[in-house]
Amino acid sequence: METGLSLLEKIKQEFACKEVDIRAYSPLTLAYIGDDVYDIVIRTVIVHTCNMPAHELHKRASRLVKAETQARIAEAMEGELSEAEEAVYKRGRNAKSYTTAKNASVNDYRKATGLEALLGFLYLQDNMDRVIEIIKTGLNKTGMTI
Repeated sequence: METGLSLLEKIKQEFACKEVDIRAYSPLTLAYIGDDVYDIVIRTVIVHTCNMPAHELHKRASRLVKAETQARIAEAMEGELSEAEEAVYKRGRNAKSYTTAKNASVNDYRKATGLEALLGFLYLQDNMDRVIEIIKTGLNKTGMTI
């Protein structure tokens, strides 16, 4: 495998993924991948800052990956997003999902979906620097700690 490639580039290369215009993806498709992008960032930080039993790691992560927390991050990032990022967020927030979170209001669930769509879009653009900046800034503005 070639070195110096991003994770996304390595995945695309190794699995011979064809180039796709990510602007054509539905917002729920973007949210699908964005949910995992958010999760891997949070879990990576937790693992690197807290050496503890897996159950405790899970409890810490669960507090931060739930829809309510993601909605607070989305709210905290208002005014911090570019016009293009705001458009992707709104597409995700306004998407008609056939599921809802078990322990979240519809409003929080939609905001969380918007954030996930934005993170998925940025990941598929191979812009992890911006993904991390949004998550870190959002957590700091909400007063949430990892």
